[in-house]
Amino acid sequence: MLAWTVDHTSASLLALREVPEPVPGPHEAVVEVRAFAPNHGDLEGLAGLPDGHLPGWDAAGVVVAEAADGTGPRQGETVVSLGADGAWAERRLVTAESVGLAPAGADPRAMSVVPVAATSALRGLRRLGSVLGRRVLVLGGTTAVGLFAVQLAARSGAHVVATTRDPARHELLQRLGAGEVVSSPAELDAPVAGGLDLVGGPGLVEAFARLRPGGTLVALGHAAGQAETFPYGALFGNDALHDRSLTTFFLGAEPDLGPDFAWLAAEIHEGRLDPVVSAVRPWDELPAAFADGSAREPGKTVLTLG
Repeated sequence: MLAWTVDHTSASLLALREVPEPVPGPHEAVVEVRAFAPNHGDLEGLAGLPDGHLPGWDAAGVVVAEAADGTGPRQGETVVSLGADGAWAERRLVTAESVGLAPAGADPRAMSVVPVAATSALRGLRRLGSVLGRRVLVLGGTTAVGLFAVQLAARSGAHVVATTRDPARHELLQRLGAGEVVSSPAELDAPVAGGLDLVGGPGLVEAFARLRPGGTLVALGHAAGQAETFPYGALFGNDALHDRSLTTFFLGAEPDLGPDFAWLAAEIHEGRLDPVVSAVRPWDELPAAFADGSAREPGKTVLTLG
């Protein structure tokens, strides 16, 4: 089969090559990949992988061989999948624990954004508890995770404050449910009950400072590429701020992801959640898709097979 493999002699660190077919174990099914949407972490991590490695975390596809032990998805079902590698290939191995069922007839292009981007937003928001009637900050509103977080928080009854430094993106964020759009947490005119941070760096420090008592900030991204340096006194418990919390999580270690994958896939399929796909290109254009600027638009760039 064909697959993208790590190649350190290439400027893109990738090469499309023939590789052996995946050999499933008793608990593994084979999925024919139909679409995948590379994540920032996928691409950033290529330099640290050995030559010949098959990268790619998440993909949508159709089951072509069931697991021998009878677990997992059935042949012919459309699934969304998450794993440590192997998604940027014609076929990949999955387990019952690594997939969620997509609705019959679902568009694989839209489904491909579910595992990392949409599920990170969903799980991150759950860390905040109930957001009904509360102000919630989404720091990095036009990131792939941020776009889902804005929608899901607004649907949960939150007054969403999203950040972007690009005035041209305000309309998009407002359409998705943001009640306010600011360029940074420093512009907030009132505290927030909770927040999701997809940026890191000084923005995270600013966001934490604007949590109300009892508030939680969930750190999910590091797009800024800068350190977080808290000034002296920022973590004091003065003025009833002792119970603020800063937390993070790693999606790959989260339990029982399949039901969330399936729910999000259905919400997208039924039109209740916008996948915000910014571009769709053939999978053999993967390096070009992230070199010519198209991937810098808000939303995901999706690569399709066949």
